[in-house]
Amino acid sequence: MDKSLFTEKSLGKLISIHTQEWGDWAFIPDPLPTKWSVPEDLWPALLEAREELARLDGIGRHMLSYDLLLRPLQRREALKSSSLEGTHVLPEQLLLFEIDPKEPKSAKDRANAWKEVFNYGKALRFGQKFLDEIPISIRLFKELHGALMAGVRGHQRDPGNFRSSQVHIGSDRRFVPPPAVEAISCLYELEKFIHSDAEIDPLILCFMVHYQFEAIHPFLDGNGRVGRLLLSLMIHKKLNLTTPWLYLSAFFDRYKEEYIDHLFRISTHGDWHGWVSYCLRATVYQAKDSINRFDNLVSLRDDYMKRVAGCGGSIRLHKIIEGLFSFPGATIPRLASLCNISYPTAKHDIKILVENGILLPPVNEARPSFYMAPEIMKIAYEDPTE
Repeated sequence: MDKSLFTEKSLGKLISIHTQEWGDWAFIPDPLPTKWSVPEDLWPALLEAREELARLDGIGRHMLSYDLLLRPLQRREALKSSSLEGTHVLPEQLLLFEIDPKEPKSAKDRANAWKEVFNYGKALRFGQKFLDEIPISIRLFKELHGALMAGVRGHQRDPGNFRSSQVHIGSDRRFVPPPAVEAISCLYELEKFIHSDAEIDPLILCFMVHYQFEAIHPFLDGNGRVGRLLLSLMIHKKLNLTTPWLYLSAFFDRYKEEYIDHLFRISTHGDWHGWVSYCLRATVYQAKDSINRFDNLVSLRDDYMKRVAGCGGSIRLHKIIEGLFSFPGATIPRLASLCNISYPTAKHDIKILVENGILLPPVNEARPSFYMAPEIMKIAYEDPTE
């Protein structure tokens, strides 16, 4: 790690370390500040971020079913957070894995990537449920990591336990987190900070905690993903949202270099302003994006209902359509099981949905045949244009 990049405004200290393979400098972050006044030039961005979050939560509070928006948002968050770490999976691949999970047979098996992304969504839902029982804590960090790393590449790297050896970020060791013993001490300080009476706007506090978690880097693997899981859950709790509606990984992935640079500049220059400004932009962007997706999904659902109503659609068909917004794909056996109907009846229902352009005939070789809802997939998972 380049010691010369750390200025006198650095929010931590550098110590010399030596491993069996290399010697370097490691960074130990200072405890987070208990006070941070919002600079005047950031107030408009903070107010807009809080307003957009309130709009998003208000929409959520009046939904008949959270799954219309929540499951697509969570699935997209899993895809984008994993993409940040170099694991690229298509939405269609994730859906196919969800419907028919397969254990990876080797380190090179593509199922590793699918399972990693699947685990992210699973860990997110697990963390949300877990927060009903315990507060945000060191225990939660470990539980999220255990759920994320279960049975995937890196599972041998002690899932659910903090590291006992040195790690570094980047092949060139651009950033070297604190040694294991100091990392644990930093975590306990972070836990105390989260539950302190810090005089900091709660949204900004969440951004600060995300930086601190990444700077500590407490696990051998999966730190970035656990940190982003934690960020969504903290915003949910600290801002009293009905459920975790805000997911920032898509913005972080879209502007990845800024994400990395802003985190690094906090350590080297104490630059909270740049990081907070970036995160407020991300909040506004992603909240608006989620609201737009919701509006489009509701319009599409209404259009679907009209399509099947025009051909004598049954109440069951309406329920099947509702279910497609949570899981935009179907197989005949799965539909028969979910609806408790016979195979021929499920086949007939899918035929109606295909004829009305709601489902596409299978184009892959999956068995049983997998029918996709392309219009839902486009709204839920495609990236917006600038």
